[in-house]
Amino acid sequence: MENERQSDAGTRPSGLGTWAVQTCVGAVLLGLAVVVMVESRKLGAGWTDDGPGAGYFPFFIGLILAVASAGMIYDALSGKTDRTEIFVNPQKLRRVLSILGPALLYVLAVQLAGLYLASAVYIALFMRLLGKYSWLRSLLVALAVTGVFFCLFELWFRVPLFKGSLAPLGR
Repeated sequence: MENERQSDAGTRPSGLGTWAVQTCVGAVLLGLAVVVMVESRKLGAGWTDDGPGAGYFPFFIGLILAVASAGMIYDALSGKTDRTEIFVNPQKLRRVLSILGPALLYVLAVQLAGLYLASAVYIALFMRLLGKYSWLRSLLVALAVTGVFFCLFELWFRVPLFKGSLAPLGR
């Protein structure tokens, strides 16, 4: 643990501090809580003749979330936490982004190419580029997995999955 906090030269390591991440997460959750409370008031967050209004419970859940978020932000900014602790260093962030980037592209590809084709391409590229498997093995696994899911959902359960803009081609 001490090795992560200080480098060999005794200088502060570079990276994103835990306090900054804690503040950002707290701010996002506080914003979400405010949205929940405002929308709950529109639904009716009070007590009616026949019990609580539709927004009663969501309002108080939003209020609890807002108080907790404000506490998280206060804790992060008050200096009570260690401001030298690193949440993520650049090397670890690159590893996370090497997974997150392709996953976001996959979500976009599903919208265009549909679940089956996008999944096959995603699995094959993921295996080849990050797993360093051969192209043959990557393609075989990708086709086998998507083929099994196609049979499972489309043929056996008769539950069609999203096919994107290619749906007219399949009819």
